[in-house]
Amino acid sequence: MLARKSIIPEEYVLARIAAENLRKPRIRDQPRKARFIAKSGACNLAHKNIREQGRFLQDIFTTLVDLKWRHTLVIFTMSFLCSWLLFAMMWWLVAFAHGDMYASTENCTGSTKWTPCVTCVRSFTSAFLFSIEVQVTIGFGGRMMTEECPMAITVLILQNIVGLIINAVMLGCIFMKTAQAHRRAETLIFSRHAVIAVRNGRLCFMFRVGDLRKSMIISASVRIQVVKKTTTPEGEIIPIHQQDIPVDNPIESNNIFLVAPLIICHVIDKRSPLYDISASDLVNQDLELIVVLEGVVETTGITTQARTSYIAEEILWGHRFVPIVTEEEGVYAVDYSKFGNTIKVAAPRCSARELDEKPSILIQTLQKSELSHQNSLRKRNSMRRNNSMRRNNSMRRNNSSLIVPKVQFITPEGNQSVCET
Repeated sequence: MLARKSIIPEEYVLARIAAENLRKPRIRDQPRKARFIAKSGACNLAHKNIREQGRFLQDIFTTLVDLKWRHTLVIFTMSFLCSWLLFAMMWWLVAFAHGDMYASTENCTGSTKWTPCVTCVRSFTSAFLFSIEVQVTIGFGGRMMTEECPMAITVLILQNIVGLIINAVMLGCIFMKTAQAHRRAETLIFSRHAVIAVRNGRLCFMFRVGDLRKSMIISASVRIQVVKKTTTPEGEIIPIHQQDIPVDNPIESNNIFLVAPLIICHVIDKRSPLYDISASDLVNQDLELIVVLEGVVETTGITTQARTSYIAEEILWGHRFVPIVTEEEGVYAVDYSKFGNTIKVAAPRCSARELDEKPSILIQTLQKSELSHQNSLRKRNSMRRNNSMRRNNSMRRNNSSLIVPKVQFITPEGNQSVCET
């Protein structure tokens, strides 16, 4: 079946579509700035064009610890293999120089007039096996040294020293890799979003931090830094300008007792870089707030550090974290399913500077929130009344439909009897 031709002319439709497209503003997504610190705490920084590569070899232990596990295991295996092969070659040369390769002996353990440097070393394979036995101290008993060659005694002492050095370095490297501080930081968590709300009459920047393990972090401290691109009065552009901002902590030592999740608060005052930023300006701000949590691991005594960052899109204005610590049967329980949950609260949309200059803004905001809260309560009460009235009316209708009608029966004698059915 052919489609029916439209009644509206095509010229009118095209003109209308073009006019609608012109009216709609075209919003282009701005390219997102690269983060300096990822949410996981990794530094988003690439080192390029390093010419002095030899500096890494001057601190070989730290270089080995910083390597990936696959590279460390390869170096661990190759260090032992290379040492075994090197000393196997030395043992073979000692036996070859002494003439043990061509000596006529009845067997490896037999006694003849010829005394070799090492018994039963007649090829490179046997020299390699003897090298492994010496360095690992296996001692199968078939091959052994004699006091015939002083050079062989020197090689034995040298191989023992080299083997001990390799064992100490490689085992220490593997221990340090398994006990690195950032492994403990995996159980230190931060809220995905930060919030800005009113606390004690001041605008505050807040986020939540917690520890999933029962073992505590001793002498834990929190630092906050703002990283943004700035330009000096002389025209110098600083791409990564770091600025410390204070943390509101009632304890003079500036340490926190991280036994349960805590809300870390920064009061936005004159010292804060957020002092002139309002809710509308926050979206367009090109800044990143870096949070660093440091402390000593209780079980190992190693200093650990956990990091995260918050960009402008991850800061919620006019929100507050929900409480997650409750008391249940004499024990404080923490519900980590609500760790990052927030609720909307009344907060002025102006900057902290404007709030300090006009304190009445905060009073007006709180009054408006109180009025809106009362209106919402009234609406809820009215809705509940309407629902209850509807339920009562429906119940009355159902009861009226269930009333039994009265029926009259007339007998032949003329008596009337009333019966309900």
